[in-house]
Amino acid sequence: MTVTATPEIGMVVVQPTAFCNIACTYCYLPDRSNKHVIAQSTVTRLFEQIFASGWSCPEITVIWHAGEPLVVPVSFYREAFATIERMRPASVHVKHSFQTNGTLIDAEWCALFKDWSVGVGVSLDGPRELHDLHRKSRSGKGTFDKTIAGIRSLRENHVDFHVISVLSHTSLDQPEELLDFYLSEGIDQICFNVEESEGDHVSSLFHGPELRIRYAAFLRSFWHLARQSGRVRFVREIDLALPRLFRPEGVPARNIQVEPLAMLNLDSHGNVSSFSPELLGLKNKDYRDFLLGNINFQSLQEIRDTCLASALYRDITAGVQACSRSCDYFSVCGGGAPVNKLFENGSFTGTETSYCTLTQMVPTDLILEAYDRLAYRPATEAPRPVASLSPVHSGDTAA
Repeated sequence: MTVTATPEIGMVVVQPTAFCNIACTYCYLPDRSNKHVIAQSTVTRLFEQIFASGWSCPEITVIWHAGEPLVVPVSFYREAFATIERMRPASVHVKHSFQTNGTLIDAEWCALFKDWSVGVGVSLDGPRELHDLHRKSRSGKGTFDKTIAGIRSLRENHVDFHVISVLSHTSLDQPEELLDFYLSEGIDQICFNVEESEGDHVSSLFHGPELRIRYAAFLRSFWHLARQSGRVRFVREIDLALPRLFRPEGVPARNIQVEPLAMLNLDSHGNVSSFSPELLGLKNKDYRDFLLGNINFQSLQEIRDTCLASALYRDITAGVQACSRSCDYFSVCGGGAPVNKLFENGSFTGTETSYCTLTQMVPTDLILEAYDRLAYRPATEAPRPVASLSPVHSGDTAA
């Protein structure tokens, strides 16, 4: 992998606070009780640096995430959004997005979402018995009722949204039940995360070939049932893989998790990381805290220089090069997710992980399987579409 002449910043993940109002059993994020809130001056400084650098992609997605962003008041975001808009160059479009547990959504939040065309992702693991297994309040009670109330508020106020569901041992056996539930709640844009081992959380799922077979069976069944229903607009695992598979010849698949500063991550104190957003706030004996500087005290150029000179970047690059030599899926994936390499394999320099098997290999196999069926269908039989492409969401961050 070669370093581009200049960074191309396409995604900015901002942690308005580390605090979360609930306590999911599989959450890997540290410092979840810290109620510190990012200063408006830090937000201003960050976007001053981004816009002045000339490194912005034509569209930047700003994801307010990591902790529960809705514990910070609506007024904070109205001020921050207005400040960013005033500074924004005419050549750059800024799209704001929230990843939320949904428990605090009400009419006031919906008004903000509509006024600023905010993308909304809600973490919902399915019907009550699945959701409440892991998504619990700080007192240990289920959060299903509050999350569903938030989703219904979005629907009543005509706010577009998608859900991210974490798949566990139990839900992997229930594709039909999950689809029936989503449709009953008017949910037509769906993303899946398989429970991962990250930070101090160790996944309860087994790994290896058995998990790949089981997840492939789940996703194949869910996708086909969703198509047959005619009521699902977007299944992230399929719809994001399609353009990576069927792209113009000579156009590489971009992986912003391995490009310096392409994904810029900021915590509530102004500390900056890059690559996988989950690295922000985590610590490791070899790489310490994965931080590249603080936007309050360093320029973006200084932060980039630190990044390029770091062992972190050196080893992530080595891992990408190893993937390019050994993996048949490299042209689709582009080198994997560094955070999963570290926590699954113990090093950024490794290659295949359960995460890349499930998020890249399985969808690729299923799409090619469906394509082959279309290619060999008798001419007298009318083909059905493989899938309908929908707007791309920035819902890849863990929920």
